[in-house]
Amino acid sequence: MTELTDSYLADADRLSALLSSADDEDWSAPSPCEGWSAADVVDHVVDTQRSFLAERDADLGPRPSGTPEEVWAAHTDAVRRAVADDAFVTREYDGYFGRTTVADTLARFYGFDLLVHHWDIARALGRDVQWDDAEMDRIETALDGFGEQLYGEGICQPALDVPADAPRQVRLLARMGRAA
Repeated sequence: MTELTDSYLADADRLSALLSSADDEDWSAPSPCEGWSAADVVDHVVDTQRSFLAERDADLGPRPSGTPEEVWAAHTDAVRRAVADDAFVTREYDGYFGRTTVADTLARFYGFDLLVHHWDIARALGRDVQWDDAEMDRIETALDGFGEQLYGEGICQPALDVPADAPRQVRLLARMGRAA
């Protein structure tokens, strides 16, 4: 596996830890993603990753079912099998932002997605997530890379106003239309 793949898997493991600690949680609780419950956010993460990987000919098997934790666990097991193939993860393709690899997209785009949606799910479950500086660097880099597309349909809500001296995480969340 590549360093990029390892980065993606580390982000997936953090989400796994959150989901596995949420045994008696209310998965129907609203998330910061307008109109989505905690379970809906998990489904979104699974479905978008499955779609991306299927478009690159990864065979992840049938879509998992069950509780959000069970769905995520089965999904990540299937992804781990797919990304164990170095030829697959280093395969190049023409992506939305130019020529890239499967591993790069997993680490940079889906890693960003996992960090942000980890926060969304935690908030829906009444928990708090504090990003470290490296995670905030990755989020900020991803946001910069989106440009104005960040506020396109289905990505982020318009930015919220926060004081310039607000903590960095609060400013990043506000940039994504999320209130801390």
